[in-house]
Amino acid sequence: MHIKKDDTVVVITGKDKGKKGKVLKVYPKTDKVIVEGVNIQTKHQKQTRKASAEIKHQEGSIHISNVMLWDNKAKAPTRIGYTVENGRKKRIAKKSGQILD
Repeated sequence: MHIKKDDTVVVITGKDKGKKGKVLKVYPKTDKVIVEGVNIQTKHQKQTRKASAEIKHQEGSIHISNVMLWDNKAKAPTRIGYTVENGRKKRIAKKSGQILD
């Protein structure tokens, strides 16, 4: 996957188009990510003996194809390329050429 945890991404399509946030969790099997402050969903928590009933707002998952990595150097969304240096595969921002890993 080209997006990893703690990357800053921007949403390129959908109801939250244009929002930026940090990747909190990545699900490689389903190609989904959870981004901080994006795709907020309302969850109704049932009352239990220990906790009272409440309405929670939390981030939902979003498909990886709907986000792009944010390039801080170019101040724009960028695609990701790969290169091999010293036998290790590294990610490169296509827009600025900056090495990410």
